[in-house]
Amino acid sequence: MTTQGSESIMIEASPEAVWPWVARLEKHPEWSPQPYRVELVSGEPETVGCTYRSVGVVPGDKNHANEVEVSEVVPGRRFALRAHDENGYFENSFDLQPSGTGTEVTFKLVFPQMKGVTKFLLPVLFPIVGKSDMRKRMALLKAKVESGA
Repeated sequence: MTTQGSESIMIEASPEAVWPWVARLEKHPEWSPQPYRVELVSGEPETVGCTYRSVGVVPGDKNHANEVEVSEVVPGRRFALRAHDENGYFENSFDLQPSGTGTEVTFKLVFPQMKGVTKFLLPVLFPIVGKSDMRKRMALLKAKVESGA
């Protein structure tokens, strides 16, 4: 069984205003509830196949590194990436849907099949810890976009 979660939020801004916050990975640390940094490794930013290295916080590791590859770009509509670490590939996607005067943004995270004790802990802890982090992340995105930062 795969562990996954999604979180949606309504942002009072057009998809064009939301898009740079989602598609420019360099901006993601600005709306992360945990310390996080990202740097371009290869390719052109915001294009399929470009790669990044990210370092952030996960339970038990304050300097957790991931190799990240942009896997899908539909400007103004969908941005997806695959983050890889020793556990496998984590699928992340952001879908933008115009709605009235704003944009509904849905963030989805799919975990790889975990091993060892993590295989049993993740399905229990993710709904508590991970979903809370996703809600905070989306609220920060909303605040950044709506403030025009």
